Amino acid sequence: MKKLSRPITELKSHYDVIVIGSGYGGSIAASRMSRCGLSVCLMEKGKEFLPGQFPNTLAEAAKEMNFNKGKKSADNNGLYDFTIGNGISVFKGCGLGGTSLVNANVSIKPDPRVMEDQAWPEALRNDISSFQEGLERAWEMLKPTPYPENKDGYPLLNKTQAMRKSADYMSEDFRLLDINVNFKDQEANHVGVKQPKCNNCGDCVTGCNVGAKNTTAMNYLPDAYNHGTEIFTNIDVRHIERATKGWKVSFSLLNVGREKFDAPELFVFADKVIVSAGSLGSTEILLRSAQKGLTFSSLLGQKMTGNGDVLAFGYNNDMPINGIGLGKKATGGIANVGPCITSVIDMRERDDMESGMTLEEGTVPGPIRGIMAGSLVTFSRFFGNDTDRGFKDFWREKWREIVSIFKGPFHGAVNHTQIYLVMTHDDASGKMELENDQLIINWEGVGKQGIFNKVNGELLSATTALGGNRVPNPTWNKLMDHELVTVHPLGGCSMGDTAENGVVDHKGQVFSGLSGTDLYDGLYVMDGAVFPRPVGTNPLLTISALAERSCKLIADSMGKNLQYSFENTSIKKGQNIETKGVQFTETMKGYFSLGEMTDYEKGYELGQSNNSPFEFNLTILSEDVNTFVKDQNHLAGLMGSMTAPAISPKPLTALYGTFNLFIEDKADPERKKMIYNSTLIDHKGEKYYFEGYKDVHNDKGFDVWKDTTTLFITIKKGADSRGETLGKGKLKIHPEDFMKQLTTMKAVNVSGTSENLSAISAFGKFFSGNVFETYVKKIK
Repeated sequence: MKKLSRPITELKSHYDVIVIGSGYGGSIAASRMSRCGLSVCLMEKGKEFLPGQFPNTLAEAAKEMNFNKGKKSADNNGLYDFTIGNGISVFKGCGLGGTSLVNANVSIKPDPRVMEDQAWPEALRNDISSFQEGLERAWEMLKPTPYPENKDGYPLLNKTQAMRKSADYMSEDFRLLDINVNFKDQEANHVGVKQPKCNNCGDCVTGCNVGAKNTTAMNYLPDAYNHGTEIFTNIDVRHIERATKGWKVSFSLLNVGREKFDAPELFVFADKVIVSAGSLGSTEILLRSAQKGLTFSSLLGQKMTGNGDVLAFGYNNDMPINGIGLGKKATGGIANVGPCITSVIDMRERDDMESGMTLEEGTVPGPIRGIMAGSLVTFSRFFGNDTDRGFKDFWREKWREIVSIFKGPFHGAVNHTQIYLVMTHDDASGKMELENDQLIINWEGVGKQGIFNKVNGELLSATTALGGNRVPNPTWNKLMDHELVTVHPLGGCSMGDTAENGVVDHKGQVFSGLSGTDLYDGLYVMDGAVFPRPVGTNPLLTISALAERSCKLIADSMGKNLQYSFENTSIKKGQNIETKGVQFTETMKGYFSLGEMTDYEKGYELGQSNNSPFEFNLTILSEDVNTFVKDQNHLAGLMGSMTAPAISPKPLTALYGTFNLFIEDKADPERKKMIYNSTLIDHKGEKYYFEGYKDVHNDKGFDVWKDTTTLFITIKKGADSRGETLGKGKLKIHPEDFMKQLTTMKAVNVSGTSENLSAISAFGKFFSGNVFETYVKKIK
């Protein structure tokens, strides 16, 4: 089993391009920039999930749910991300692949009138052919195709037949959609990834455990990896600043425990930065960067749109729908549920474009099916609208409800429920702001816009055709002030001709002032945040086309020949995760003296008297704990931060670090050493070298605590050990920090409790065994 992301300890200090985010914009940027021959680093806040690792029960899904309202927790890094706003809330994905991991993967081209709208920059409207070329490039990579009903063993789906019946009743156009799903087994797809075919389990939006869904983790990201992009996960980018040359990107590491020590942010440098963290994430990063000194358009955070999203249900219809995902009930055969979305009633062909909409069916993913019976019964009672009447119909519906409650969601009323997702055109007047360093969405009253009453009417018609009970989004009611939930947040860093009417220009390059057309050299936004208006349908293909276009323009501006061919592309293997690893985070504090070249104790004492403290917070990671404990020459990686005012007024970032545990001292077999080495980078890009060791030996008395918690340090000038010595000192672990350190110990590349305990146990036995050998056995 392989993965694309690298250990965080392999992060470099400088790249040609840093891409922030791995959804459609970020993965495209990484793929195309690396194809230009540039060194590219992709930073993703979320974790990497491989097929088979996504939740398939409610308990597993609950562990991956984030609810963001106010202060966020440092370990709030689950796959399903809910941001609760005022007037509208947002659901999006957080993982390597972004929201593509948890969306329905519908590829639908925008209404041409949308892209001709005056909201877009003139340079884009006058060069629409380049946008069309971007559509073609994205289509080539994402491989959308309609559901193959009655072909290759795929059955005709009840939910699709129900949509045909609704479309006929409404006198509207019906068609099967192009969806980014693989329906044929492939030993290697166009970028070398093995992909099985879809098994119709219906669990697309909680994460495809089959591997058939064409998320960006199946195409653009492996392509970026194949061309040299270095991919890192669990990195929460905080802000961007100008550097002496290029840009400084500051970030926090997630899931390593640095927050327990109140550790400072880390940073690396790049010539170019492409912000692709999604509408919310990209806006948040730029808003925080503005607080750090960058100047942006006053429209930053404005023109947010929910893309007119409406979720609703046609509950307890007269015909079965089979719209419930299988979860753990999935089999190797082809089920009768189908991918999340397969068809559309397309109502965009209106004289008034703003009144157009797309209505699509969906499925409830298996992990949450258990809550559906009780929820739908309750919602239908309070907010539902039964579209048919009659004594017999009443009792048939009641009986189906009873069947669902007692036999489960694969039966009765829930199994007769159609799930609808509608997209239309809101007025794109939402606003995002930072309050107490947290992103807040303000758009009160959005659900009262007239277009949503029109949507409600179309939903009533679609449900009437099936004899069901129309149940609107549970928050869209008078009691809840008609609040909305969107899965397609757009805007916040909108395109414009100048800074007066946009945050970025037509290629996503950021305006460098409050007015005019001056641009920041090398700073771009490339995702749904650049939209100045809704598109009225699933936006992923439009996002992808704009990103493809921007990458081509950036490549042209650099004189790079961007190649798209897959011929002679070397397919590289991902990281091996069959080996089990271990990591922990350690803080040590002490004193250091510049100019003291030989004596650690003297350096400590001089540093203490001269008020020259030194502190580090380092994460130590071994990807293969068994080899690490068996081979004393096998290195673990380390990275983190060091605070040394004598060297730099701001914290330094420690990179390229290595760690050895219990190395035998050749000059004295009775002694062992723990060795720390790392390159340090300050906020200006200057480099220093850190050397440290713990001297483990049995003096008179039992001094194991002192030996294993005292580090003798040397700082040198330059990036390696050959540099001039600048000073020496000594660091110690305080007991309270040691207790915190123990809570950061965790296994990596493991699945399940037994593997986790096995990896940590191997490390613990090695450590305690060496302590016993040094301090106990030799006494005897």
